[in-house]
Amino acid sequence: MTAYAIAHLQPDSLPNEEVIDYIDGIQSTMDPHGGRFLVHVTPVEVMEGDWPGAVVVLEFPTIEAARTWYASPAYQELAPLRTRNIPGDLVLVDGVAPDYDPRATAAALRAGSGVRVLRAAHPGLTVSAGAL
Repeated sequence: MTAYAIAHLQPDSLPNEEVIDYIDGIQSTMDPHGGRFLVHVTPVEVMEGDWPGAVVVLEFPTIEAARTWYASPAYQELAPLRTRNIPGDLVLVDGVAPDYDPRATAAALRAGSGVRVLRAAHPGLTVSAGAL
């Protein structure tokens, strides 16, 4: 299943030479893992909440490919060029199957079996007795 690396970056200045070197080198770290950019250097349109900064979305063929890319010596050598200069957060997340239908999730939640689904997706989640 397709997986994504999503970064919420909060640059406080224009890119310096280290960040430009990072941008120049990142694709070569992703290529062996089947990674590609879906969103990069694109303005965000905030519709709800607060979103200071920028978003970057990378696509990988599997969550394991995303993990392997992130842990790779090539990326780990390059990463400090960004992390020293741009604060932010990065998460890896599995996508959903092409036939995913949120109505089935809603039905499972209504039927009470959704608690298992929610707990699997959100370890540590507390569900009150009357919530579902």
